[in-house]
Amino acid sequence: MTVSKRPVLIAGGGIGGLAAALGLAQKGIASILMEKASALGEIGAGIQLGPNAFHAFDYLGVGEAARGMAVYIDKLRLMDALNAEEITHIDLGEAFRTRFGNPYGVVHRGDLHGVFLKACQDHPLIELRVSSEVMGYDQDGSSVTAHLASGERITGSLLIGADGLWSNIRKQVAADGLPRVSGHSTYRSVIPTEEMPEDLRWNAATLWAGPKCHIVHYPLSGWKVFNLVVTYHNHAPAPVAGQAVSHDEVMRGFAHVHRRAQNIIRHGRNWKLWVLCDRDPMERWIDGRVVLLGDAAHPTLQYFAQGACMALEDAVCLSHMLDAYPDDHAAALKHYLSQRFARTARIQLQSRAIGEHIYHPAGEHARIRNAIMGAKTSEDYYGHLQWLYGGTGLGG
Repeated sequence: MTVSKRPVLIAGGGIGGLAAALGLAQKGIASILMEKASALGEIGAGIQLGPNAFHAFDYLGVGEAARGMAVYIDKLRLMDALNAEEITHIDLGEAFRTRFGNPYGVVHRGDLHGVFLKACQDHPLIELRVSSEVMGYDQDGSSVTAHLASGERITGSLLIGADGLWSNIRKQVAADGLPRVSGHSTYRSVIPTEEMPEDLRWNAATLWAGPKCHIVHYPLSGWKVFNLVVTYHNHAPAPVAGQAVSHDEVMRGFAHVHRRAQNIIRHGRNWKLWVLCDRDPMERWIDGRVVLLGDAAHPTLQYFAQGACMALEDAVCLSHMLDAYPDDHAAALKHYLSQRFARTARIQLQSRAIGEHIYHPAGEHARIRNAIMGAKTSEDYYGHLQWLYGGTGLGG
């Protein structure tokens, strides 16, 4: 049974699932995407997009539309949250774009999801279904059948688990228990640009790093708003997602930072809380005709700003391999895993290390960070990032 004789089933209608559907459609492969929510949409706010994300947009046929949604920042800027002085910055201008072949941008998650959703809605090979949570599956030698929460059964040639951190598909593929709770609490807000302190309205993705805490901000949606994300390593014991919290709770983790950094937080409103989770790298992404993608395969902490980018690369690679091996799904999935595992595992492990050694150190540890990072030029950082931003999802 070739892949093209039956549609590929996709569990999960986030950016990763939609990108997978679009990648398959570009190769002439039909898919049925099943989302558990009653409508297709995204919560959250900003996403940072390295050049590797723009490589993926072009491959998936949405380059122009995605570029139209992005704000192109000039710098990645690292500030010391205790003294409000710049530690270092990376120039994202012409030299950066020439080196990596694409820009660095930031985009509202909902805007980017909308680009992929429209492209999927417009493609005749993609069927989108809502209120369709995939709880599990069974398979035989020629097909796989998804079991929906409603009791319905849907059969296809393959099943892609793109259903996120709490993936039902992963439970059956890997059976490796619950995600790891990091103990880091992240609070998110979006504030109108006119309410952002005027002296901090920088065209940069700015990180204020302090002892066991950090603040990130950057402009979004054509400079209408600023995305504001603040994180406190408070040893939170249990996962939380999107819970409304008070302003006082957010400020509690930042009483020790410079008043200029605190002033950014004071302008936030309608704060929502997430307790960050990830997993250790694990190679069991495949079970016969079932394969994992994105956070279902390799959930990571936010500190590399690469979670969405890795899901996009996964979609590129998987669709490429299914096209390259149309009569041998096992070979296609094997090659997908071999190209994606080491790269995504590196993101998972280095994201933890970045949180410890760049975002949250204190005392002498922080002074060492400042000395090492402050001594590097933008060109130095380009070299360090070549492995990441030079990649496309195919062979790198």
